[in-house]
Amino acid sequence: MVVIRLQRSGSKKRPFYHVVVADSRRALSGRYIEDLGFYNPIAQGQEVKLNINVEKINEWISKGAQASDRVKKLMKDAAKAE
Repeated sequence: MVVIRLQRSGSKKRPFYHVVVADSRRALSGRYIEDLGFYNPIAQGQEVKLNINVEKINEWISKGAQASDRVKKLMKDAAKAE
């Protein structure tokens, strides 16, 4: 099954997440199909907190991909920000 989920990167106690399309059988930090944006939960000042391509996510969902709960929430947040 193809899923849209967050892939953690960054250093200890400084998380940074990439929103990726991946096969559900792959490791969370493993290979992915496509990178759709990023989420920086500790952004401060002028730093960008959320940058995702909502059109691409909707395109993948129409093809049958399942979005994780957190990605669904981030999509709502991105829609509010526009």
